[in-house]
Amino acid sequence: MAVRERVRMAPSVFRLPVEKLRDGYYSDAYFNLTKSLLEADDHHPRVLMQVFQRNESILGGIDEAIAVIKQGAGHYDGDRWVDGWDRLDVRALHEGDEISPWETVLTIEGDYADFAHLETVYLGVMARRTLIMRNVREVVDAARGKPILYFPARHDHWLVQTGDGWAAHIAGAIGVSTDAQASWWGGRGVGTVPHGLIAAYGGDTALAARKFADRFKRDMNVTVLVDFENDSVKTALEVAEVLGEDLWGVRLDTSDKLADASLQRLHGTAAPTGVAAELVHLVRDELDAHGLPAVKIVASGGFNASRIHEFEEAGVPVDSYGVGSSLIRGANDFTADVVMVDGRPCAKVGRELRPNPRLEPVR
Repeated sequence: MAVRERVRMAPSVFRLPVEKLRDGYYSDAYFNLTKSLLEADDHHPRVLMQVFQRNESILGGIDEAIAVIKQGAGHYDGDRWVDGWDRLDVRALHEGDEISPWETVLTIEGDYADFAHLETVYLGVMARRTLIMRNVREVVDAARGKPILYFPARHDHWLVQTGDGWAAHIAGAIGVSTDAQASWWGGRGVGTVPHGLIAAYGGDTALAARKFADRFKRDMNVTVLVDFENDSVKTALEVAEVLGEDLWGVRLDTSDKLADASLQRLHGTAAPTGVAAELVHLVRDELDAHGLPAVKIVASGGFNASRIHEFEEAGVPVDSYGVGSSLIRGANDFTADVVMVDGRPCAKVGRELRPNPRLEPVR
């Protein structure tokens, strides 16, 4: 039985600045100069461009990269743009595909002058989105099926939110924090009762939570940050008492510079800081002791794949993890090389053609 073709996202989804792409506005100058020279010299070699990266990773941004090529390839004939897409043979893997070091993920074959100016843009798109996918997949795997909430929006420029949110979604994140991050699949941002709202109600977490739940409980699972007074056990119980069945969960987010009051009472100055495993156990035990086993615990603040793995190995009773800045750190760069010219091998040493039967034609 034939495998059903996976559908790629339409270029219109990405709302690309098409005129600026065609003009090379976002491209390294030397690629624009290359295109200009080839056109001025009336030199039109048919090249095969091959794209790869160097990690065990998860491919992201490939549909966006294809959209860049679809809408940006071509040349100007006077003031008229002559589209170049129909003259190209493009083959690619799909969003979310697992990829290996040096594996070819994309090839572009055609008149080099039609697409030389786009290399900076399509490589950058893939580098960014693949980084997010790889990082999110690592924490998803570490969490062993527990939901991951994608919370890095405040740590980066707002313009990256849409594509990054999509990448996180494909990699397995169960929720994102902004509507922009959820826009490509028609979702909505999710969140918790924040510290700012608690402060606006005089530092009374239970009161702020009650006000929040009264207005939004029909739209979302109400989750409340309980570290405002740095006494998470006490605050969690107060919130649970006031909200009753309207409370879905409490979120532990103690700063790594502070030890929660409950841990200080037990250990004094030797108390562990941040969202320590012992703090999670204390909150869970007290909730259960007060007949509140249904209240979930979300842990956030400095979590990454390694720390989540440690919690899961130790059986720490976390129901969901909120992960922020660690998901946008690191690098997952891509490289593009011309490997064939007019049907003959012509590549930088070490970058010869690496055929990949997994590539599929792009229409």
